[in-house]
Amino acid sequence: MNHMAFSLGQPQPVVSSLGFYIAGELRQADGRDVLVRESPAISAPVTHVTLCTRDDLNAAVVAARKAFKSGAWSRISGAERGRVLNKIAALIRRDLEQLAVWEVLESGKPISQARAEIEGAAGHYEYCAGIAQSMHGEAYNNLGDAMLGLVIREPAGVVGLITPWNFPFIVLAERLPYILASGNSVVVKPSELTSTTTVMLAGLAKEAGLPDGVFNVVTGTGPIVGQGLSEHLDVDMISFTGSTRVGEAVLKASATNFKKVGLELGGKNPQIIFQDADLDAAADGVVFGMCFNAGQCCVSGSRLLVDAQIEAQFVAKVIEKLGRMKRGDCFDPATQIGAICTSDHLGKILGYVDVGKREGANLLHGGKQESSQRGTFFAPTVFGGVKPDMRIAQEEIFGPVLSVLTFKTFDEAMALANVTDYGLAASIWSKNMDTAIAAARQVQAGRTWVNTTIAGGPGQPMGGYKRSGIGREGGKLGVEEYTEVKTVHIALGARANWVA
Repeated sequence: MNHMAFSLGQPQPVVSSLGFYIAGELRQADGRDVLVRESPAISAPVTHVTLCTRDDLNAAVVAARKAFKSGAWSRISGAERGRVLNKIAALIRRDLEQLAVWEVLESGKPISQARAEIEGAAGHYEYCAGIAQSMHGEAYNNLGDAMLGLVIREPAGVVGLITPWNFPFIVLAERLPYILASGNSVVVKPSELTSTTTVMLAGLAKEAGLPDGVFNVVTGTGPIVGQGLSEHLDVDMISFTGSTRVGEAVLKASATNFKKVGLELGGKNPQIIFQDADLDAAADGVVFGMCFNAGQCCVSGSRLLVDAQIEAQFVAKVIEKLGRMKRGDCFDPATQIGAICTSDHLGKILGYVDVGKREGANLLHGGKQESSQRGTFFAPTVFGGVKPDMRIAQEEIFGPVLSVLTFKTFDEAMALANVTDYGLAASIWSKNMDTAIAAARQVQAGRTWVNTTIAGGPGQPMGGYKRSGIGREGGKLGVEEYTEVKTVHIALGARANWVA
């Protein structure tokens, strides 16, 4: 892969030819079609992404199966796996700046957020290095003298992993090391918009000593590579992160061989502000929750549910903070909100602004494209007077658009929080722990924060209720997700014959 020369603040628009990775070998396009990725951060082409074929996908699955059956990774000790995972973490930190720059160029996020994500990703590999050594089953010594029972976990086999464009490196890190810790082989299909760091990671994994074929990367489009991976008969499990609509297609395709399926899908996540909250801290959290990664985040806090008695005061605080938020050059470390991933997606967000106006919501702030010499930027937007059945209160916009709804009682707040089809995340703001814990128990969300938002590390699982997904990633459950459970009964002593 050809690397771009850059200097922070003025990256040079030199296009990199991006290959794909099969059986420990970086392969180039060699006549295959390519997609030219234009950076949303600088409005210039930065990557030629190879559009792999079904034959390429099949070759990757063959390589993954061969590696799995060889036992070079699947049957070694957890300590040996842990050493490789720790080396991957160290190499990620060594190349952090280069990885972060590519995240900015392809995704359009600010450099400070990209650096934090790369650093956080390294932590997942280190965590899984420990988990790889502590995985265990159960022994049942209660079956009498003639029987011993065991429950053991085995790797699922060949895992297909489809990752999104909004957080290409950290979402990969929330899955890949967990897949590897349990001994699986994997074929990764990154988004065609943000493939570079995934291919770079495959090279780092090889450098760290991961056996060839254990980690393969096939770049390309969803209809070709993603669909092919989901329905492939020699893939044992599929993990997908993305929209609920595509998640449904992945789930249907997985029925070809009844794969295990893990899905982290969309969200319409509430930030619930009670009267007794620290309003300054909550306003800051709401702004962060709606603007992190320009709102292109499945756990983005896109619904503000606020006690009616403090609505005006609180919304004013939010809008004041939005006005002071740093924006501009994505390579400036002070920048807090970056670009929208594509011009098409920017058009979708602008379309939702029109929908909100037509539905009768009040546009209180923003609502337009940011004027900028380079890049696709959108002004953070706040709608007031939103009703629960409005589309902007029910549908995932995937941009920095906040819908404000009010409640008068605790029960009404919980009803509003749970009224959507989604259940991915929620944030609760209250200094009264009775209120906060009661709300955390009643809200339907796989990740729930109290007096903070979009926080946490690798030790706790994540996932969704309802149409927000199936299964859990992260923590001990995240490793177990990629295993099969086997029960073993061991007979002891002489057998009592059935046939005399």
